[in-house]
Amino acid sequence: MKGKLFIISGPSGSGKSTVTKLVKDRLNIPLSISATTRQPRDGEIDGKDYFFLTKEIFEQKIKNDEFYEYANVHGNYYGTLKEVVESNLNKGLNVILEIDVQGALIAKEKKKDAVLVFFRTKDMETLEKRLRNRNTDTEEVIQTRLKNALKELEYEKKYDYTIINNDIEESCTALINIINPQN
Repeated sequence: MKGKLFIISGPSGSGKSTVTKLVKDRLNIPLSISATTRQPRDGEIDGKDYFFLTKEIFEQKIKNDEFYEYANVHGNYYGTLKEVVESNLNKGLNVILEIDVQGALIAKEKKKDAVLVFFRTKDMETLEKRLRNRNTDTEEVIQTRLKNALKELEYEKKYDYTIINNDIEESCTALINIINPQN
């Protein structure tokens, strides 16, 4: 029996990464690691947090059709290597894939039974506060992420579920109940 693919997306700062990592650990299920051309943030490890690739290598993998999906987000490529997702699904494991809305819709086209889960904050003020509290981005990047968030929110209706992340524990419980409805 094949596993099921759960695709998580939402604006930068919505808390999707924090909740996804906690749920992954609690349920002991694989989180598909995306490849990216962006620079690693402090503490991020190649092969654990992302596969950090040069633009040239990433584009070669696109030509070789090695991605399940990929997108250019905030000026950097992000993508999911097919072999990472398929090997776990074929073992019967559920897989969490945390990707941008563009990639999520492409992946859903290829994997019709994938479950799409959208994360967002209660309002834009909360989102902006979270982005600023990260202390990782320039003002220009923050403004770009806020503009992109407004566009990303338009895709929410295409998702199977929405989690409004006001509280980490409540959001973890909501995502666990989506992945394992019997709990």
